[in-house]
Amino acid sequence: MTQPENGSPAPAVPGARRPGERPSGAGDPPSGEPPAAPPRPWPRRLLSRADEAVVRGIVRVSDRALGPYQSAVVRIGFSFTWLVFLLFEWPHRRELYGPDGPWSWELGERLVASNHAFTVLLWSDSAVWFEAVYALAVLSAAALLAGWRTRTMSVLFMVGVLSLQNRSVFMGDGGDNVIHLMAMYLVLTRCGRVWSLDARRARRSAAGDAGSAAGAGGADMVGIALWSVLGAVLLVATAGGRLSWFGDDGPVLYLGWATFLWGLWLVYGLWWYVTRPAEGRAGRESARRLMDVLGNIVHNAALLIIMAEVCLIYATAGWYKIQGSRWQDGTAVYYPLHLDYFSPWPALAEVLGSSGLMVMLLTYGTVIAQVAFPFTLFNRRVKNVLLAVMMLEHASIAVILGLPFFSLAMIAADAVFLPTVFLVWLGAGVSRTAGRLRRGRPREPEEPARPSGADSPARTLVG
Repeated sequence: MTQPENGSPAPAVPGARRPGERPSGAGDPPSGEPPAAPPRPWPRRLLSRADEAVVRGIVRVSDRALGPYQSAVVRIGFSFTWLVFLLFEWPHRRELYGPDGPWSWELGERLVASNHAFTVLLWSDSAVWFEAVYALAVLSAAALLAGWRTRTMSVLFMVGVLSLQNRSVFMGDGGDNVIHLMAMYLVLTRCGRVWSLDARRARRSAAGDAGSAAGAGGADMVGIALWSVLGAVLLVATAGGRLSWFGDDGPVLYLGWATFLWGLWLVYGLWWYVTRPAEGRAGRESARRLMDVLGNIVHNAALLIIMAEVCLIYATAGWYKIQGSRWQDGTAVYYPLHLDYFSPWPALAEVLGSSGLMVMLLTYGTVIAQVAFPFTLFNRRVKNVLLAVMMLEHASIAVILGLPFFSLAMIAADAVFLPTVFLVWLGAGVSRTAGRLRRGRPREPEEPARPSGADSPARTLVG
């Protein structure tokens, strides 16, 4: 502010501004709007975006069971492979896993005592007990294939697989190890949401609930009977000291099979209680929602483990092959083609083995495909192409080298990466074919898996 010569303040001039003062109205927000917040620094923006991504991920993995078609095709593939194997080896079952085998009951006891493996076949050396366990393995595989009471049948399927394979560990061609692992993972998945008798029963129950006030619910006598019988069997086995509560012989570290199986039994009973159609269900809705969220999280985690397991199998197989001299010089495929044990079609093996170029391409192609497969998951199109190549390779192994069950097991494991669009198209084609075969019978349309958070029909006790 300027001052006159006498020191008194100068009069204010309208419209004048002080030195360094911003012109009036410059940069001011429009009338009635709050001033704009200053831009946040980039670290805060990055943390905010990361926080939003984490929240979206948590909602995604807890709101619904991901990959319903992939888990269903894995269930169908492994149960089909195990069922065909058991039926194919039915005439030789006693020599493979029973009392007539070279691996005697005493040797089996000594082996299990050292490696703490689980098998109910060593609970008794009776031939009747062996036949009962083998029949249970066949029936549970068939029921799981059809998707009948998948929660219960997945547990019985696991018990049958572990009991037979751990009884005679030297019987197998590599595919048994994959079935061994997947049988335990399937227990934790919700693999009966589509392509199963359970899904059809749920649709009928939903239609009944919509068409009548009372609904089609009620007491699920089959589920209650299964739950009660299995509880009685567990009680007898636990009281007889066949199952331990804690230790290093269970599926989880420091937890025995008694803890695991009784835990499943109690969870199935609680699930039936909170989802059964009855008065006062609104009071159990929060508990149902909580169990639904936990089931989705466990399912999605198990599905991720299955995918990681497949990638690990291929990665380790490929890197071990790289270290072999025969794989390095491109001649590794030549040798199994000239072994009588791996030549069910000698003429075909001779045609392939007589071409040096073909042998080299098959050898290097196998290594490249196995090593590259885990990295192709970042590109959907490349993954689908290589997935088709891997399945074709396993089909060729089944025909040329005579390893059908190993190939079926690996194809079933690869199926977890099949795109949903292809699986839906495949299921629709199978449904149309089945409808033509039934001719006059009406066919229920396949309904895509609905999110778990939606209003779903009442589930059964162990279905």
